[in-house]
Amino acid sequence: MHIADITMFYAPASGGVRTYLDAKHHRLDAIADVRHSLLIPGASATHADGIYHVPAPPLPFGKGYRFPVRLAPWCNVLRNLKPDLIEVGDPYLTAWAALEARRQLDVPVIGFYHSDLPLLVSNRMGNWFTPNVEAYVSKLYGNFDRVLAPSTVMADKLRRLGVREVHVQPLGVDLETFNPERRDPHVRAELGIADTARLLIYAGRGSREKNLPVLLDCMRHLGRPYHLLLVGSNMPANVPDNVTVIDQFRPPQEVARLMASADLLVHAGDQETFGLVILEAMASATPVVAVKAGAFGEIVNDNCGRLCRPNDAHAMAMAVREVFEAGVRKLGAQARRHVEQHYSWDSVVTGLLHHYHAVVGHQPQVRAHG
Repeated sequence: MHIADITMFYAPASGGVRTYLDAKHHRLDAIADVRHSLLIPGASATHADGIYHVPAPPLPFGKGYRFPVRLAPWCNVLRNLKPDLIEVGDPYLTAWAALEARRQLDVPVIGFYHSDLPLLVSNRMGNWFTPNVEAYVSKLYGNFDRVLAPSTVMADKLRRLGVREVHVQPLGVDLETFNPERRDPHVRAELGIADTARLLIYAGRGSREKNLPVLLDCMRHLGRPYHLLLVGSNMPANVPDNVTVIDQFRPPQEVARLMASADLLVHAGDQETFGLVILEAMASATPVVAVKAGAFGEIVNDNCGRLCRPNDAHAMAMAVREVFEAGVRKLGAQARRHVEQHYSWDSVVTGLLHHYHAVVGHQPQVRAHG
């Protein structure tokens, strides 16, 4: 079976979609009778190791993202590849290119609903456009042979918009990269804080929907010995004394080291479609305090951390103290076991192959090389 993924959500500093596609590409390559091609935007038309760059102009201030504006180059690559199945990873031009290729090649197309487009638009432009965006999502995703959503919350939103054939397919985490063995006892010294400090971490973008002001207020409530490390782009500059900022994108191995060295991950975002960073923390044997909103309730339980009211710094501070009272090491070990059992990339790819075989009409025959 030849599977082609197509998306514009692929850039040097991109997050969950690229992580998903890289993990999938690596694992599908190890399965006999499966070929995987990945079509992503690039400066010029090149290809190597099954990854095809399709020319697209860079987005201004887009941190490496490129925005496809012409259908033909994408359709041409798909027509030449002749895949048995196409998976779409964004709701923009590449999605329509995949549907046009379906018409030409007579192959099924799956849409993976990675991001909540109506919510993204309303956050940036207000609610005026929400009905139009919802109608667009309903029309586009109604055209796919099957739609995958990373969480029940997202699947239910699509179903409310009238989209059929929606299936929940959670994402996974790299259990080797994010691992308690990455713990570094020198991290506190690097940050200039005491060995006895209770170290909290947030890793990701500092965009508005992440609600970082709630984390900063939480740290004001907690005071010392609690200390928060913020890691990622667009972080706030004015922070309390018990907060340290690394205001730049860091590679996964470095994030994994910092994550495993922290006592607890905190996340105040209330619009998450899945929550990959939470899985990365749990895989690092680092428990989680997050808000009871979005998809977090599907991942975090009391054996792995705590959920608290959204947009309530006091409630978050209470949840942090509660986790330390329950024992961060105990909860962290339970969190690691939970992701090992439910969120390995191998199990995710097995689930994906069942979806692919269902729409193509083949029976699953998964055999690893060697």
